[in-house]
Amino acid sequence: MEKSWLTVSLHLLTILSSIQFPRSHASSDYSRQPPRSLIFTPHHRSDSDPQQVHISLVGRDRMKVSWITDDKSARSIVEYGKIPGKYEASATGEHTSYNYFFYSSGKIHNVEIGPLEAGTVYYYRCGGSGQEFYFKTPPSSFPIEFAVVGDLGQTEWTASTLRHVNKTNYDVLLLPGDLSYADSDQSLWDCFGRLVEPYASHRPWMVTEGNHEIEIFPIIYPHGFKAFNSRWPMPFQESGSTSNLYYSFEVAGCHVIMLGSYAEFDEKSSQYKWLTGDLGKVDRRRTPWLIVLIHAPWYNTNLAHKGEGESMRKAMEKLLYEARVDVVFAGHVHAYERFTRVYNNKADACGPIHVTIGDGGNREGLALTFEKPTSASLSVYREPSFGHGRLRILNQTHAFWSWHRNNDSDSILGDSLWLQSLSVSRQCTQFQQDQASPPLVSVNLNDEL
Repeated sequence: MEKSWLTVSLHLLTILSSIQFPRSHASSDYSRQPPRSLIFTPHHRSDSDPQQVHISLVGRDRMKVSWITDDKSARSIVEYGKIPGKYEASATGEHTSYNYFFYSSGKIHNVEIGPLEAGTVYYYRCGGSGQEFYFKTPPSSFPIEFAVVGDLGQTEWTASTLRHVNKTNYDVLLLPGDLSYADSDQSLWDCFGRLVEPYASHRPWMVTEGNHEIEIFPIIYPHGFKAFNSRWPMPFQESGSTSNLYYSFEVAGCHVIMLGSYAEFDEKSSQYKWLTGDLGKVDRRRTPWLIVLIHAPWYNTNLAHKGEGESMRKAMEKLLYEARVDVVFAGHVHAYERFTRVYNNKADACGPIHVTIGDGGNREGLALTFEKPTSASLSVYREPSFGHGRLRILNQTHAFWSWHRNNDSDSILGDSLWLQSLSVSRQCTQFQQDQASPPLVSVNLNDEL
C-alpha cells in the first residue's frame, strides 16, 4: 500500500513539475529554465546502517549528529576522532520515532558530541557500524562563510544547487524553511534526507520551518510539524526557546536568530517574548553581526505570496530595528530579491537588508512576475532564477554577500555587495550604554552601503 501511494504521488508530482510557465519580463537576459523532475533517492543500505545523516550546531563546541535506521534495535552512539578510522571518543544519545497515518518512521537517533576544537576536521561513525563520515567544525573567529538556500525541495534543480554550493568551502548552511516538500507524504522526507546526506553530514545545517513543513490534518494531527520536529531537531533549548520552530545560536562572532513564520508571533505570544529576551542578551562586542531568518518575507515585490509576511512584520519589525539587525533572509517566494536597508516600508540606513532567497530548487517552479518598479522602489535587485547565496563575514565590520544563479553545469554570480555591520555604523548610535563599538577596519569596498 505504501509503495503504491508513493508511486502515484511521484507520478503526479512529475506531471506538475513538467508544466511550462511563461517567461519573466525581468531585465536579466538569462533564459530561465522550467521546473525539473522530482528525484527519488532510494535506500540501498542495510536496516542497521545509518541513513539520512545530518549535523547541526549545539552551543560553542558541540555538534548534534542525527540519523535514521530501519533497525529499531540499532544503538544511538557516535564514535569520533581526528584520524580516519581511529575514534578517540564516543557519545550516546537519544532516539525517537513517529507515526503519520499508515506511515511509521524508522528509529531517529540524535547524539551530541564534544567538546570539539574549532576549525578542525573530525571523522565519525554512527551506531557502531556502517560507513565513516567526516565534518569540519566552524572557526572560532572571523572570517566565516554561510551558504544560504531557501525552499530547497528534491528536484533536479535541487541537486544542481547543492552541487554548486559544495564547490566552494563554507562553514554553515542556513535554510529559511521548506525543506523536503513532502507535504504529508512521509516517504518523501526519507528521500530528502538521503538526497542531502552527502552535504548535511559534512557541514552543519541550521534550518527553520516553512509552510510545507506544517502537515496539519484536522482532529488527527491538529498541531502540525510532526515530521519536521522529529527529523530536524535544532538547539532551541540552549537559547531559552520552548519550541523547535524558533531559536538562536552563536558562531564565530555572529548571533543568528531563526524565527518561526508559522508559530504565534503577536506581542502576547511565547515567540515574541522569547525574541525580546534573546535580543536583550546580544552583546555586539562579542557578536557584532546579527542575522535573522524567516520564511515568509516581510518585504516582497513579487506577486507570489504578496503580503503574507505583513502581520509578522508589524508585530516584530520594531524589535529587529531597535536591535540593529544587519540582514534578514527569507524564503517562500521562489525567486531572488534584495532590498536596500529598510524599516517600516521606508529606506532607513539603520534598518536591516532584506533578502528573499526562496530559489533553491523546489518542484513548484519559479515565481516569475514582479510588480513594475517605481522611482521610489526599495527593491534593489530581483530575478526569478534558481540559485543560492553566500555571506562571507570577513571581520567585525565588513562582509561580502553574493547570489549565484544556477545555469546547469555552471554557477553564475548574479548579485553582490559589501555590507558594513550596524554595530559600527556611525549613523546608528542607539545602543545600550554598556556596548562599545569595535574599531573600524579598513576594507577595499566596491559597493559599500
